Parts: sequence; C-alpha cells; structure tokens
Amino acid sequence: MRKGYLGIDIGSISTKAVVIDENHKVVASSYIWTEGNPTEAVRKLMKLIQNELPKDYEIHGIGTTGSARKLIGLLMNANVVKNEITAHAKGTLSRYPDARTILEIGGQDSKIILLSNGRLVDYAMNTLCAAGTGSFLSSQAKRLGIDINEFGKMALRSKNPVKIAARCTVFAESDLIHKAQIGYAKEDIVAGLCRSIVLNYLNNVGKGKKIVGPVIFQGGVSKNIGVVKQFEEILGMPVIVDSDSHLMGAIGIAELAMREKSDQVFSLDMRDVSFETIGRECKKCPNHCEVLNIYKNHTLVDTWGNKCEAGLRE
Repeated sequence: MRKGYLGIDIGSISTKAVVIDENHKVVASSYIWTEGNPTEAVRKLMKLIQNELPKDYEIHGIGTTGSARKLIGLLMNANVVKNEITAHAKGTLSRYPDARTILEIGGQDSKIILLSNGRLVDYAMNTLCAAGTGSFLSSQAKRLGIDINEFGKMALRSKNPVKIAARCTVFAESDLIHKAQIGYAKEDIVAGLCRSIVLNYLNNVGKGKKIVGPVIFQGGVSKNIGVVKQFEEILGMPVIVDSDSHLMGAIGIAELAMREKSDQVFSLDMRDVSFETIGRECKKCPNHCEVLNIYKNHTLVDTWGNKCEAGLRE
C-alpha cells in the first residue's frame, strides 16, 4: 500500500481537503461549502475524498487548519493542528520555494504573509471588514445580476473602471447602486469593484508592509481574473496564481502531517462516529465561564472556554 497524507482546511465559508503522496503530489482533493456546520461538512468531504482516492493508498497522517481546526482535529484524530498562516506558508513554499509574498483573500477574511529565505518573517490578518473579501464580491455580483463565475471576464472588458468607495461594505454598496443608477456600464462597475477590493486589501491588510516578488495570490478570490489584473497593475509586478490556489492551506497542513512520519493508519470512515458539542455556564467560581463540552462517541474528549480547573468538571 502507498502512503497518503490528508490535509483539511475548515473555513467559515468553505471546507477543503487534499491527500498528497510521498512525492508531494495531490492524489485526491475536494472543496465544499461549510454551511455553518463544520463537522457535517467534514463528514461529506471524507465521503468525496474516499471516492476519489486510489484504492492502493493508506492515510498515514492527518492535519487540520482553519477556523475550526481544533474541533475537526478532535473529530479526525489529527496528528497535526496548526493555524492557517503556518499552513499557507508551508503549502506555498512546497511549490514556490523562492516566494516572498503571499496574498490571500478568502470568503470572510484575508491575510498577507511575508517570507524570506524560505521562512515566515511577518504577517497580518483582517477579519473585521468584509469589503475586501469573497463574500462581498459574491453579494455584489448577485446585486448586479451577474454570475460570479463571469465576474472576472466581464471586468477584463472594461476600458474605464469606475471608482467605488472601498473602505466599508455599506459605503461600497451605496456607491455601487448610485453608479448603476446613473448609467455606468456593468463592465466598468465590475472592474471598479475588482479594483476596490485590491485597494481595500492593500490599505487595510498590507498597510505598511513591503510587497516583494515573487508574489503568490491565494484563496477563492484568486480565481477572479479581474482582481488578479488589478493586483498586477497596482503592484507593478506579476502575480502568480497556482491551479490549486484555493487549496493551498490544505496542501500545507498535509505537508506538515507528512513531516510527522506516523506509522499509524488513519480511517476516513465517519459513519459510526458521533460528535456533539454542548455549551454550559460554569458556576463553580466567580468567572462564570461559558464552557463548551465536546463529546466523541458519547465520551467527553475536550472542554473549551474554562479559565480555571473547575471548568473541566461538569
């Protein structure tokens, strides 16, 4: 049997999984919407991965990253649980060892990662403003009656992108409506939105950071060729988008799982695994912590939110 290593990236909008082999090649991958339920999303994802994974592979390592990494790490018995900054850096360097800057725009947040000599030297994240994210782009595409998959192509047809206020979603939306009402062409509005996302990102996430090439663009928004073009024009340098740019966090955490060199064979079968989280208020000290008990197969496996030892006991 050949060895495979599974990486799972659980975000607020989407959940991604990849299996890599010992030659760092992706042999199976899948991408679905989280839909507010990371445990159920991972159950669905494991079925898809099992169907795609060649039958002569065994999983010898599992890594989890993303916003629900700890929860899914417990569910999957993961041997590596790391934050998304580390995962994205590792995944990128596995394919682009000379990379200096990673631009990442996801569904609800964005980040910038600076690298030097194959090491992470600085980063910044934005989880507060939605005006520079994929969910904002999708909502505006819907408002304009445009398929999000055609958004980038339409932006490239623009000869005169309109200026859209990009500092927050409320201002951007009202400005977009105004521009549409006074008769600007849709392609110019779309191109303006792409430009506004880039400016918002550079002003709020990349603020004060020196962007040096090679530059790698990741996350779901990297598939929008209109946004890629605006990054290249504003930065004045090429921007690389990998064919697996939306999976790079999962690839990175799979690489880290492989580095652990486990002899254990991990199961991807979730059919007989029950998983439940129950919130409670602990009243055993003045803190009154909001505690989350996590049960796997009806057995308490972890407790989160407690500020002292008393919160560990029900």
